[in-house]
Amino acid sequence: MVSVGLATGRLGRSRLARSSTEGPGPHGTDDPPAYGSLGNVATDPEPWILHVDLDAFLAAVEVRRRPELRGRPVVVGGDGDPSRSRQVVATASYEARDFGVHSGMPLARALKKCPEAVFLPSDRPAYDAASAEVMTALRSFGHPVEVWGWDEAVVGASVGDPEALAQELRAVVLAQTGLTCAVGIGETKERAKMATVFAKMSTERVFRLSSANWIALMGERPVTDLWGIGKRTGARLHELGIGTVTDLATADREDLASWFGPSTGPWLRALARGGTSRTVHPEERLARSRSKQVTFAHDLTEADEIATRVAALTEDVCRTVFAEGRTVTHVGVIVRTSTFFTQVKTGKLAAPSTEVAPVVTKAREVLGRFEITRPVRLLGVRVDLA
Repeated sequence: MVSVGLATGRLGRSRLARSSTEGPGPHGTDDPPAYGSLGNVATDPEPWILHVDLDAFLAAVEVRRRPELRGRPVVVGGDGDPSRSRQVVATASYEARDFGVHSGMPLARALKKCPEAVFLPSDRPAYDAASAEVMTALRSFGHPVEVWGWDEAVVGASVGDPEALAQELRAVVLAQTGLTCAVGIGETKERAKMATVFAKMSTERVFRLSSANWIALMGERPVTDLWGIGKRTGARLHELGIGTVTDLATADREDLASWFGPSTGPWLRALARGGTSRTVHPEERLARSRSKQVTFAHDLTEADEIATRVAALTEDVCRTVFAEGRTVTHVGVIVRTSTFFTQVKTGKLAAPSTEVAPVVTKAREVLGRFEITRPVRLLGVRVDLA
């Protein structure tokens, strides 16, 4: 873990932490400093977080290896066949988005919206490799980099001109990988993440959201525009008379704690004031679990077929984690019926294992604890790792 500081140039923290483990602000609270102020013009390098977000990553990777697709609407998802049911869009190029195609949309609906789109199957190994290229390019600057996924990372640096660094990052990523990105800048991860929304709308593809402009740009926006507040929480806040970011930022801390709990309530207020996450974790973290799910083109009704599918999924997951030298301690089974009712049950292995057989045996045992009375739409297996 590396903390922000002028001397080290290190900053950040993991995503949307809800605690104040990084210590209180200068006023003895967990609020970020300089809320709503215009701030002072600094002459020395300041610590910044830069959120790097790749553009339509999966589609861009496909276009990179098929240049003839450039400028055409591209849709990636499932096996790439929109005539098959129960497959959804993983990502769509900007050209496809102009037709209303978006992630999570059934492929069949995407075809209706954009008949001229090129549909391609997902290719996880290709995306893993392309993402690794991007992260290598970002690390070449010598600043700490925390990877958030295939297409996202945060970079911490103490610099006098973070916009210049952001443009350098973009240029190097493009030169080394052929992929484009937008960069949001902020004193915290939350501000940097939300700044990327503005960056994607700007011609420079870089934007700074700081204490100097936070309230001017965010204050009158609905609370659901904040990273981490969804529709349900937004609706609850609205019921309580809190509709805008400013409303939430100035809400009483004790009231929020009584409404949402002693941790979540104050965290919501701090989020509306720009967040508090200032530590970048450049080390790669080992996954604690691994899972795989399959939605079937036709519902499963036979118990033997369901059991066979669970065993096959378990074997697939085990081969992957064992190839990485990991050990399995627990196995969970996910069952979703045709009514979309979903259950998850988990079992602990008698002893941690690096062999497939005992994990499959436990998965079958866990499956036996389900009372399946309706056709099965989806099955999944998750293993917990030591």
